[in-house]
Amino acid sequence: MGERKGATGHTRAAIEAATAGLPWEDRRDFDDAMRGFIAPLGDASHIDGPLLPVWDDDAFGFITDDAPCPDTVHPSLWRQSQLCRKGGLFQVCDRMYQVRNADISNLTIVEGDTGLIVFDPLISTETAAAAMELYFAHRPRRPVVAVLYSHSHIDHYGGVKGVVSEDDVAAGRVRVIAPEGFLDAAISENVLAGSIMTRRAIYMYGILLPRDPQGNIGIGLGMATSRGTSTLIPPTETITETGETLDIDGLTFEFLLAPDTEAPSEMHWFIPELGALTAAENCCHTLHNTYTIRGAPIRDPRAWARYLGETIDRWGDRTEVMYGMHHWPAWGRDRVLEMLRKGRSAYAFINDETLRLANHGHGPAEIAEQLELPPGLAAHWAVRGYYGSVNHNVRATYVKYLGAYDGNPAHLHDLPPEESVVRYVAAMGGPDAVLARGREAFDAGDYRWAAQLVDHLVFADPTNRAARELQADTLEQLGYQSESATWRNAYLTGAAELRDGSPDFGSLGGGTASPDTVRAMPLDLFFGYLAVRFDGSRGATLALTLGFVLTDTGQRVHVEAVDGGLFARIGAPIDDVDATVTLTRADLDRFVLGEATLDEALDAGVITVEPDAAPLRTLLDHLDTFSIWARVIEP
Repeated sequence: MGERKGATGHTRAAIEAATAGLPWEDRRDFDDAMRGFIAPLGDASHIDGPLLPVWDDDAFGFITDDAPCPDTVHPSLWRQSQLCRKGGLFQVCDRMYQVRNADISNLTIVEGDTGLIVFDPLISTETAAAAMELYFAHRPRRPVVAVLYSHSHIDHYGGVKGVVSEDDVAAGRVRVIAPEGFLDAAISENVLAGSIMTRRAIYMYGILLPRDPQGNIGIGLGMATSRGTSTLIPPTETITETGETLDIDGLTFEFLLAPDTEAPSEMHWFIPELGALTAAENCCHTLHNTYTIRGAPIRDPRAWARYLGETIDRWGDRTEVMYGMHHWPAWGRDRVLEMLRKGRSAYAFINDETLRLANHGHGPAEIAEQLELPPGLAAHWAVRGYYGSVNHNVRATYVKYLGAYDGNPAHLHDLPPEESVVRYVAAMGGPDAVLARGREAFDAGDYRWAAQLVDHLVFADPTNRAARELQADTLEQLGYQSESATWRNAYLTGAAELRDGSPDFGSLGGGTASPDTVRAMPLDLFFGYLAVRFDGSRGATLALTLGFVLTDTGQRVHVEAVDGGLFARIGAPIDDVDATVTLTRADLDRFVLGEATLDEALDAGVITVEPDAAPLRTLLDHLDTFSIWARVIEP
């Protein structure tokens, strides 16, 4: 590993200036984060995996309450990591328990009249099972009778088979409840752009960074993402409208749908018998992303604010505790209302102020540079930018309403980076001159400008070792200065790859396009996934048609490859096609997952193709494969 550097004097001064005036005397979060503590994580603190640990909280052992903040970490972010590390089994209120810091998200358990109700069962089956065993070590072992998914991100459903079995769900012994649109949202976000999203997530979450004061110290929303086996059991019941109520094992659940907020499909709910509210991931102890740097559809801050306001109106005067799917709860109506109101105000301010300035003609970069939260919000710890950031949320809001084009005609048709950087370097006097100017900027502590300058040189010539080292040093200082954990991780991961090259560790496990996810795809989305994999450039002149007959579901699909695209029509006639493929949906899934080759499937008789398999082979030959190790920091 290339040599990492310490914090420069410029970085130490920048951090000191950035943290002046923060309400360090407000220690309520430290009290709340340990309220109701029953037991530490124990065996759930470390779970081995085939390549990397599935979960390893022990690696963050250097982060303790009494450990001074290193000069390579923003003190506000250090405070957040101290809080996020407070894990174990906790009692939230009567009948409700949480296991925290056994994954990035919390596993919440409510004791019903006959069994257990589990909320958001983590990313991995391994972490979810360990969390349940921690609970059972201190509470009676009772069956799980219901699972609720608050929203469609994998850290809120991926561990479900560590909590319940698919057989028990199929037999009706376990209810699985989710908001409207859950399945489509979970699958489309995690599969269609899953490969590049995973690569960018490696940057965002600092997955390969050392856990130490010069590396990964957490991700603001929690300490890390687990790297185990992700699963999915489709919902058996769907919440379709706000105001809907369900009796779940003797307790009343009142629901509020909150789509297009932190996730495309999301819901809040209230349990009146317990006075317990969750706003899912829409109100927790950080400013969240309306744009996430791993990549995802832009979220709607206006809707976000509106649904938090509706939550206040519906349940604010009845709530005794608000528990989150991340972080620690808030107790008491005043504290809960403070959290909800500050969150509502922050997202509304970002939306409205961005649009106000846009209507004055300011572009996204200009607005992001000048917009800051008002003092009353900036001093509220729970809307500090540990996971999201005001800067990127502003840019996202601009793009949501106005698109990526900023209105300047000079930016309508920019040269691609691989061409423009060569010209920029030449215009600035050549590589040596650019490098000299970059070093001058670095020595002056002008790290943002240094990063922009030297980025041109790295892209123009990735073999320029001096440029790579200078850019690594620059990104490293920007990482140390970042209050946002995701920015810190991205900067430091970029620095590491500049020094050591891009890694390749296979899938790392826990890929979003897991077998369960593929099997859960509706057929139109399944063939949409194949269309994304179809190499339209190589197949631009290809013209063929296939019919698929699924014997177990009775479905028929007409598939056409033409003009560089792959088009599927569910239920269309398939009489006039080049070949008809007959198989079960289960065998189609296995085939696409690579669990069997075409020849193996034909030999085993699980697939038949009439009149012959040549058209199917041609189609398969034009399907692309993706690696999650695409280059990011260099061309």
